[in-house]
Amino acid sequence: MIAQVLAAAVGTVAFALLFGVPRKYYFYCGLVGGAGWLIYAFLMQRLSATETEAVFFATLGVILLCRVFAVREECPVTVFLIAGIFPLVPGTRIYWTAYYAVTDQLALAQQNGFAALKDALAIVLGIVVIFELPNRLFRCRHRRQKPLWARRSRCPAPVRPRTRRPSWPSM
Repeated sequence: MIAQVLAAAVGTVAFALLFGVPRKYYFYCGLVGGAGWLIYAFLMQRLSATETEAVFFATLGVILLCRVFAVREECPVTVFLIAGIFPLVPGTRIYWTAYYAVTDQLALAQQNGFAALKDALAIVLGIVVIFELPNRLFRCRHRRQKPLWARRSRCPAPVRPRTRRPSWPSM
């Protein structure tokens, strides 16, 4: 199981590289993807959960970590979400659905297609459940920490274009 988790983490980092995630977030992306696969594999192997249940709870863990890292690093959640959810996407199920449909094995195509649909819906529901939690749950408040409005953002302020005042003709 350790090799699977490491493979999921490396695959997540590789997908983050392809997706254009900034280099300083690669570790977090790998951690999110590896943790998601760890939850999935643990539920499937140790607790004998169905695949849809395992995908749902693994998605909850992935999105929870994404929200925590996004607040910690002051960046959008999608930086970690797109790459982190990658190991849980039911790509093989979709492949086998198309394969069985092309080879005229429609019962197997229907079975795999329905399982892929259930997994995709489990991912969507997991994302929605965690995104409905208020943002203040993910912020750590320390006694010496400045309030949010007083902190200097890590992102540069947007540059506003200067507007020219109309020149009035002199009389």
